[in-house]
Amino acid sequence: MNRKFLEAVLSGLSDKNMRFEDLRRLLRDLGFQERIKGDHHIFHRQGVMEIINLQPLGDGKAKPYQVKQVRSIFLKYKLHKEEPDA
Repeated sequence: MNRKFLEAVLSGLSDKNMRFEDLRRLLRDLGFQERIKGDHHIFHRQGVMEIINLQPLGDGKAKPYQVKQVRSIFLKYKLHKEEPDA
């Protein structure tokens, strides 16, 4: 897992430039289960009430408002303090 990417998500400085696949990988590394339905990638995790629904932009980037939602959940549940799987 790329710790620099996690720090970039948490910083909020480059929400418009986050790669969708990197965000997916980060969520899976932090223990989220993924379900795919069409272009919707739906993530859930035990102990987290919110469900994260991500959709890629056409250029392979994540939608900025969805990056913000992920950051909010990380901070709310203190997931950024966990050590992700390698």
